[in-house]
Amino acid sequence: MATSVSVRLGALEDVGRSEERDLALTLYCGQRSASVSTADLSPAAIDALVERAVAMARIAPENPWAGLAPEEALMRGSLPDCDLADPAGEPDPERLRAMALAAEDAARAVPGVTNSEGGTAAANSSAAALATSHGFTGGVFATGYSLSASVLAGEGDRMQRDYAWHSARYLADLEGAEDIGTRAGVRAVARLDPALLPSGPMPVLFDPRVAGSLISHLTSGMSGPAIARGRSFLKTREGERLFPDTISIVEDPLRRRGLRSRPFDGEGLPTREGRLVDRGVIGGWLCDAASARQLGRAPTGHASGGGGVSTGNLILLPGSISRDALMADIADGVLVTELIGQGVDALTGDYSRGASGFRIRNGQLAEAVSGFTIAGNLITMFADLRAANDLDTRGSVHVPTLRTDSLTVAGA
Repeated sequence: MATSVSVRLGALEDVGRSEERDLALTLYCGQRSASVSTADLSPAAIDALVERAVAMARIAPENPWAGLAPEEALMRGSLPDCDLADPAGEPDPERLRAMALAAEDAARAVPGVTNSEGGTAAANSSAAALATSHGFTGGVFATGYSLSASVLAGEGDRMQRDYAWHSARYLADLEGAEDIGTRAGVRAVARLDPALLPSGPMPVLFDPRVAGSLISHLTSGMSGPAIARGRSFLKTREGERLFPDTISIVEDPLRRRGLRSRPFDGEGLPTREGRLVDRGVIGGWLCDAASARQLGRAPTGHASGGGGVSTGNLILLPGSISRDALMADIADGVLVTELIGQGVDALTGDYSRGASGFRIRNGQLAEAVSGFTIAGNLITMFADLRAANDLDTRGSVHVPTLRTDSLTVAGA
């Protein structure tokens, strides 16, 4: 169940509410399987769903790795309490409207902001349950709240847009509307009159708002299904030192009130805290039951439930120096605050994405820059990655500013 309220230029623009329910069934007939779903939960519809799944499974190709997770590995006993449901309940639409207005008002109050794309406040609650035929049953109830603002600065061809947002499990943990709005406005004004960058190698800093994408590329490469298919740039690098020894990445799926917390995975296995990277060395692959069988190992509690894998809350542990100190020795470089496109080759690790941000001159942030591309390879980027101490804990991937000197800029 979800409710959202949007405002623009101080007036109510939209109120939305949705209520959804669905049932998904994955069924195995020997080494054949089928997955079906329905939004109709009547007894007749469920009977038809089962019949359709059986018919589909009987004609599906055989998969020698298909099947339920090992029974002995299933989660047993009571579920850990991740504290995912706010007992205060859903705020009424009028309160959401006031929050959205406050965020937009704060953004529009920043000198230089000239227009608005609006503010939005939303609240949702969800219940998810999993049952398997070999003994697992479990369920989780969770709430979520979010607030955002998006505004424009400048006029005509000079106009620039930016935004800010925050999401939390508890309404009381949500960042203040004025802080979110002010951040959106300041960001938009700072982007005015962007210059062009010259082409060539230069140090690149990734702002925390985009640095988490590098961690996503890592976890995609560590995916057991991708490794089993030979479709990962990391397929021969398990247990290798890919990062400097100052880099560690922790997974904490049981974090209280975490945006990606879950006590069990999509196959009924317990989730556990661990390190994907320990002082520069990457750990083992993230496996569901099928990829684990294919790779000759045990599943790791990362099944997404949809034939793939997913992770819990991730934290790249912060470094020991400030962002200013991290860029102090850069004569000419760039701080990236926005990335465009999905130019990453999963097989080779080749990396190429459009970007915008700010020029770094003599260790200081200078003018806004846009319309450039950064390119390199994830393996070489990981090898010289350095982290500042400005850990951003607002999302599901907590990451500080990151620096690599292994990229080439294609600009003017």
